[in-house]
Amino acid sequence: MPKSHRPYAPEFRRQMVDLVRAGRTPEELSREFEPTAQAISNWVKQADCDEGRKPEGATSAERQELSRLRRENRVLRQERDILAKAAAWFARETAVIPPGSSSS
Repeated sequence: MPKSHRPYAPEFRRQMVDLVRAGRTPEELSREFEPTAQAISNWVKQADCDEGRKPEGATSAERQELSRLRRENRVLRQERDILAKAAAWFARETAVIPPGSSSS
């Protein structure tokens, strides 16, 4: 598995996108600079989505919101599971339901 490194600065990504749009190829830029040609191509594609040049694909803002919502959803599921287990425990302790009849 390749080692991960710090993300490239937004200014650097912007410069790579501008160079591709000026006529240079991602392969040429990858030989001259560190990022791979695929990474540069991905940056160009994402910039096109963000700027409305290509209607398909999610913008960076939409991707960030989706990531935030997925994180929030995961936390809410964990909280729900904890509350369900706590409710079952308290019900057994207060003898509201007989022991062993819980489905948890």
